[in-house]
Amino acid sequence: MLYVLESMIRANISKELERRFRELAMRRFGYTKGSLQKAVEEAIARWVSWVEGEELRFEGDPVEAIDGILADLEIDSVELQHKLKKIWISKVLEDVSG
Repeated sequence: MLYVLESMIRANISKELERRFRELAMRRFGYTKGSLQKAVEEAIARWVSWVEGEELRFEGDPVEAIDGILADLEIDSVELQHKLKKIWISKVLEDVSG
């Protein structure tokens, strides 16, 4: 039996980029259902292929990057650690056959 898993990626892009993307997707794949999905998949596949050919290296201070990501949280670090532990345990237990 073959299972096809789909995933959703949500992103905010400028209105102008969205308009251009939609227009080109329809021209390339037709004015039918699924045209945008085909264009997105093609765009992501090309980007992944392009980036995989490069040496990836994070530039900047990783501590500052994490601090920026967590800046809007309204909890302290200890509470965050406890929540993450609970999430991690629940994910691990999902994978354990019972």
